[in-house]
Amino acid sequence: MSTKPQPTEAPAPARNYITPQGWQRLKDELYHLVHRERPEVTNIVNWAASNGDRSENADYQYGKRRLREIDRRIRFLTKRLEIADVVDPETREKTDQVFFGATVTIWRENGDEQVVKIVGIDEIDTTCNKISWISPLARALIKAREGDEVKLFTPEGLEMIEIVAVAYQKID
Repeated sequence: MSTKPQPTEAPAPARNYITPQGWQRLKDELYHLVHRERPEVTNIVNWAASNGDRSENADYQYGKRRLREIDRRIRFLTKRLEIADVVDPETREKTDQVFFGATVTIWRENGDEQVVKIVGIDEIDTTCNKISWISPLARALIKAREGDEVKLFTPEGLEMIEIVAVAYQKID
């Protein structure tokens, strides 16, 4: 029996928190798919269908497959935007406590300083240090305050992380 505390599973998010910039990116992608890409692919499929035998027509086969992919993505984006709860970190009451939309400077146990931005699950970009609000690191940080030390359970074991600074600013 292991005495090491085990992390709990991430809860299924009941809300789709998202920053205004993330919401706009989803909306822009949906617009592009509906008003540009889908009509172009539909035209190609119609042209390919008018050429006769559809069973060996690569333009027709690929076009139909691409239309299904586009329609699936349109349904997904529509649902995500419908349940989106837009939270603007710039208009949030300033506090030293970590919540959704915070830009947090932390010290890792190995001495590295890291800045992470807590964003929605549709906005994750690890190259820009944008982490989901339901990620293990964000869950460890949320509700903690500047100056606090929090525990993060990693595959390598327990890691102590110090919160150096908390800011609420525009997240690009």
